[in-house]
Amino acid sequence: MPGPRGFEYAARGDGSVEIRHHGRPATILRGDRAARFLREVTAGDAQEVMARWTGNYRRGNERTARNHPRNSGRR
Repeated sequence: MPGPRGFEYAARGDGSVEIRHHGRPATILRGDRAARFLREVTAGDAQEVMARWTGNYRRGNERTARNHPRNSGRR
């Protein structure tokens, strides 16, 4: 499965960090969370880190859930 793509971030002058996904704002981090994010993003795979911090990442069970009888649309 390919990793997440399309994320970018910008550190602002006030210390906050804006994370965007495909050009759209995903979240803004402030204070300690912003500092922790910046340390983490420079130490690892930036795309993976941003996906995790925004909650926008795949968990590997999407196909299983889609094929479950409860989600088939038939009752």
